[in-house]
Amino acid sequence: MDTKTKVMSQDDFRRAIVRMSHEILEKNKGANELVILGVQYNGVFLATRIAKKINEIESTNIELGSINISLYRDDYDKRIAKTIAPSKVDFSIDNKIVILVDDVLYTGRSFRAAIEAIFDLGRPAAIQLAVLVDRGHRELPIQSDYTGKYIPTSQKESVDVIWQEDSKEDAVYIIKP
Repeated sequence: MDTKTKVMSQDDFRRAIVRMSHEILEKNKGANELVILGVQYNGVFLATRIAKKINEIESTNIELGSINISLYRDDYDKRIAKTIAPSKVDFSIDNKIVILVDDVLYTGRSFRAAIEAIFDLGRPAAIQLAVLVDRGHRELPIQSDYTGKYIPTSQKESVDVIWQEDSKEDAVYIIKP
């Protein structure tokens, strides 16, 4: 039987999003050249919250979109099809700093696919990665620029991010087999 251990609470989410938003603004000297893209599905929840917090801090209206990486994955032919919306990027990313956002960073393969998808949309000045949870175990040389929390796990464990949009409370659980 699987056991679930809560490792991030609602307050932990809030603090991580505030901190990450400030780090993004500090590193990029404001929001002028930024756009934010959430990796579908769960990355969109985090991207939306980061964009909202940056808008509050800077009194701006940062461009926010979502990107579908399904066709760019190296395991496309082995994965069960999921219902995911098409990418929604209604603005130019040319010469912009793209903040690419997802909920969990594990092997790095999803971010590799997302980077390929971004280059099909245009030529950004830079791509920076933001994740709520970095659990280690990279298979590719990819790391996040902004991380909510490092949570070391074994490869047998999984990380389950629960968003308020799907449930009553934000939370992160480690699931042990």
